[in-house]
Amino acid sequence: MFKKYRILKWVAIVFVSLIVVIVSFGFWFKSLIPPRDINVKSTLVQELSYLSEDIVPTRGKILAVVTSTDVMGNTDKSTGYELSELARAYYTFEANGFEVDIASPKGGNPPVVIDDEDMGVYDFAFLNDSIAQYKASHTIKIEDVIAEDYKAIFFAGGKGAMFDFPNNKTIQTIVKNYYQNNKVIGAVCHGPAALVNVILDNGRPLLANKKVSGFTNKEELLLIADAKSIFPFLLQDKIVEQGANFNEGAMYLEKISHDKNLITGQNPWSTWKLAEHMVKQLGYTPKYRERTDEENAVQVLSAYKTNGKQKAKQMIETLLVKEKKPVNRVLIAKHGIIAAMKGEVGQFFNMIGLVSFAKNCEPKNKEI
Repeated sequence: MFKKYRILKWVAIVFVSLIVVIVSFGFWFKSLIPPRDINVKSTLVQELSYLSEDIVPTRGKILAVVTSTDVMGNTDKSTGYELSELARAYYTFEANGFEVDIASPKGGNPPVVIDDEDMGVYDFAFLNDSIAQYKASHTIKIEDVIAEDYKAIFFAGGKGAMFDFPNNKTIQTIVKNYYQNNKVIGAVCHGPAALVNVILDNGRPLLANKKVSGFTNKEELLLIADAKSIFPFLLQDKIVEQGANFNEGAMYLEKISHDKNLITGQNPWSTWKLAEHMVKQLGYTPKYRERTDEENAVQVLSAYKTNGKQKAKQMIETLLVKEKKPVNRVLIAKHGIIAAMKGEVGQFFNMIGLVSFAKNCEPKNKEI
């Protein structure tokens, strides 16, 4: 009896100790995440130097296309277009002299996905921009678009695009004609779903033998385990089926493919670079833009993936200490959580170590 009591006592001690460790780790982990310092209501376009200074003369118009689908297939899961993908491309085009119109398959006010955790100043500025909001809530029905008015077309992502982009005949006609007339075509994340059923006049798929990026199977299935039964297809599989050379980068990090006048991006974090490559393809040098803290975090994560923890730390030190540029610790922490979801415990602790290192490198009187 006494022996049994001792065993129970030690089990209780171990259990309580484990709870204490977990709670302590939770508080420590939370301390690594900086408070948000963005004032949503006062984040205005005119306060962002990229948009308000060194105004570029008008160079023409670009059409942005977003999904009209609000529910994923036969589920009750809501969807729409990703606000950050539209906003960042929209402002890149505007800053570089292009007026942007917004269209959707049904026209009108399409559903939008707003993820507060992933939003930055440009995304909040878009919500406070009366002109942008009017265009986003009064989209042109794609069938009513006068395609000749635009120099380029951009397809924003959002899982809804998987349902109403692929079989839309008007989208297919516009994309085919743009490609064959050497106009610029851009698509990011799930946006390349607009390209998968486009057949050129020579009878070949547009994507055949093209270098293409898009939301990967790994990225899709990690977040939605039953994606194969929800979506009409997995985007990567469909792109490959069309004969493309799928250009896959690291999960949830920046990756674009630029194949002549066709420019595609893997995920939301590829939007800035993709939009700037579209500007280049249109024949202009993109206007200088201070990189965001999120982009700097992506740079750190890319260094980690390619060259390991020490190189990532060097990158953090260079950005925060030498160049005085911000690094988004939250994004690095999220990649740690992703590693944990994949069962990569060592990677998880390495990522959390990078978050801690970044916090220690920041000015002590300022949270970045």
